[in-house]
Order: sequence, then C-alpha cells, then structure tokens
Amino acid sequence: MSTRRFLFVLGSSRHEGNTELLARAAAEQLPADVEQEWISLVEHPLPDFEDLRHDSDHVRPTEGNAALLLDATLAATDIVIASPLYWYTLSGQAKCYLDYWSGWLRTPGVDLKATLAGSTLWGVTALAEEQPAVAEPLVGALQNSATYMEMRFGGVLLGNGSKPGDVLNDAQALARAKTFFAQQAPIARYAFETD
Repeated sequence: MSTRRFLFVLGSSRHEGNTELLARAAAEQLPADVEQEWISLVEHPLPDFEDLRHDSDHVRPTEGNAALLLDATLAATDIVIASPLYWYTLSGQAKCYLDYWSGWLRTPGVDLKATLAGSTLWGVTALAEEQPAVAEPLVGALQNSATYMEMRFGGVLLGNGSKPGDVLNDAQALARAKTFFAQQAPIARYAFETD
C-alpha cells in the first residue's frame, strides 16, 4: 500500500492563526509514516487567476509558486484547505488556489482531474461566530469542488476563535481534531444524485 501524503494549504493572512493551529492539532494525530507538506499561500502567493479556458496556450508552470503548488497538489493523496472563515466563505488566497485548478484542468500533460479522482479533500476553518451554520458556504464550496473532481470529501473541521490562540480554548474542536483525519471519507456526490 502506498504512503499517504497530506498537502496542507494554509489560506490565512496570519502566521500561526487559529485555523493553522487547529490544522496542526489534527495533523499531530496522523501516523508517523504519513508524509506532510505545508504551504502557506501568504509565503507563496499566486498571481491573480486569469481565466484562459477558451485559449489554447495552456502551459504547465515550471517555476515559481504556481509550479510549487501544482506539483504538491498532484503528489498529494489528501489535500487540506486550511482557511479562516472570511465573509462566510474561503479566504481570497484559498479561493485563488482553487481557481488555479480551473487552469490546471486544461493544461496539457497535467491530467488534474484523473490524478485527483479518489484522493481526499478536507477543510479546516476557524470562525468567530458561535453558530457553525455560518460556515455552510465554505463547506459547500469545498464539497462541490470535491464532487466535481470525483474526490472523496472528508468534511470540514470547525473551531471557534477570533483573537490569536483562541481556538486552543475550544475543547470540542480540539477533541474533534484528534480523530478528524481518521475517518474514511466517501466519494463526494451532489445531493440530488442517487446510487
């Protein structure tokens, strides 16, 4: 059996913010033989995404942050989008990363959809609200992305925190973090589909 490789994509503008702390608490529970790669989108920013889907000059990036993220994405068995809840959805940096998937889907020689099919997409987010329902747009964006890519969807680990370090006081979130990556994620499907 091949080794699992987790890619943690950090979409926060704050280093060691609540979302990252919660993601690291969950990652501590992974077995020692599971490979982990952590990429901060603030430290490795992507240029604004240009929608060139109808152009024919798609070229695989060979250098810079786009190449780094593409290679890490293709190598991962599990992709974790760790994004704080900003205006009820993903941070701008995390959304830009997912926008790049649109371009990579059309890049010759990449075969992104076939490569990611069957791998698992996870989410981790910290929110300042007490009601977890406000994170539904973020959860929906990740679940629909997994569905489109024929990936498994592991769900979203939610924690509460506003000030730096607040999430470490969220006992329920830290308890969920202990088993979050241990669950077997199903292949994501749209709600209206039937087996």
